[in-house]
Amino acid sequence: MTLPCGAVNDLAARHRLSREQLVLMVERHVPGDRREEASRSRFLAELEHLDDPYDEAGGPVHVTASAVVIGARGTVLHRHRRLHRWLQPGGHIDHGEAPWEAAIRETQEETGLPVRHPGGAPAMIHLDVHAAALGHTHLDLRYLLESEDVDPVPAPGESPSVRWFSWEAAEAIADEALIGALRAARER
Repeated sequence: MTLPCGAVNDLAARHRLSREQLVLMVERHVPGDRREEASRSRFLAELEHLDDPYDEAGGPVHVTASAVVIGARGTVLHRHRRLHRWLQPGGHIDHGEAPWEAAIRETQEETGLPVRHPGGAPAMIHLDVHAAALGHTHLDLRYLLESEDVDPVPAPGESPSVRWFSWEAAEAIADEALIGALRAARER
């Protein structure tokens, strides 16, 4: 779902989306495959029970944001330190932060790349529900970001294993939860 610039302001681009706004955004998203359809259904069911869907300390299920970064060399993945898998950058949404802002912040921290929303407006291209570390379940909103053709330089404390992959190489090492997002980004 691409939000027009005015809609970004209407959705309060400097604070979290309300649960109702989040539900509306997820309801309007058109899934690209069966896994994403199942994730969308579960996402909506979980939102019915979450008072603060962003609070990672409030329970084992919470909303996160991630990004598929595109550029001249393909896409960027990082090897997660705890999970030991190649993933898209992303993570938890900070207090007062919109999901699309978290996607940019997390991507910059984990990759060191200068990233931006294509066309200046956030584009949620995919969503997924998956098990995360420490018994958590992430309701992940995935945004499309673009970057210049520069090498990643992750921040201190982040995984040093970050690099550009061709689309074919990224899909070859991606887990099932990531493949749909890569395909959605590549189609754009």
